[in-house]
Amino acid sequence: MKIENPTGTALYSIEKAIKEYRKLAQKNITKVVKDITVDQCLVLIILQQNESISQNELANLVFKDSASITRMIELMVKNDYLTRTIHAEDRRKFNLVITEKGLKTIELIEPVIQFNRETALHGLSIKEITLLDQTLHKIISNCKK
Repeated sequence: MKIENPTGTALYSIEKAIKEYRKLAQKNITKVVKDITVDQCLVLIILQQNESISQNELANLVFKDSASITRMIELMVKNDYLTRTIHAEDRRKFNLVITEKGLKTIELIEPVIQFNRETALHGLSIKEITLLDQTLHKIISNCKK
C-alpha cells in the first residue's frame, strides 16, 4: 500500500510541492550553468536588485541562517560569482559585488527561472494562483503569531 500523504495535511503537500519545484529548478539551471545552486541564483538576483543589502537581510530572504549564508557567500566568491570587501564605515560588515561571471549567470538563468515558473503553474488560472498565494500568506501569518 502506497501512502501519498502520510500526515494527511495540506502542509505535507506544500512541503512536497516545494521539494519537487526545487528539484525541477535545479535540474534546469544545471543544464545552463553547471556550478551553481538554486539558492546561489537567488542570492545573485537579490543582490542585483539591492546592492546594499546586509548579509542578515540576505540570509532571511533566502531562508538561511547566518552561518549558512556565510558559507554560501564564501563559495560564491571562490567560484567567482561575487567579490567581497570590508565595508568602509563598519569593519564588521562586507560589501558584496556581483562579478562579470555572476552577471552573465543571471542573464543565462532568467529565462530558465521563467520556464520553471510556467512549468510549475501550468494549468492554473490567475484566480487559482491568487487564491493559493492568499492562502499561503494566511498560513505564514498564522505561524508567526
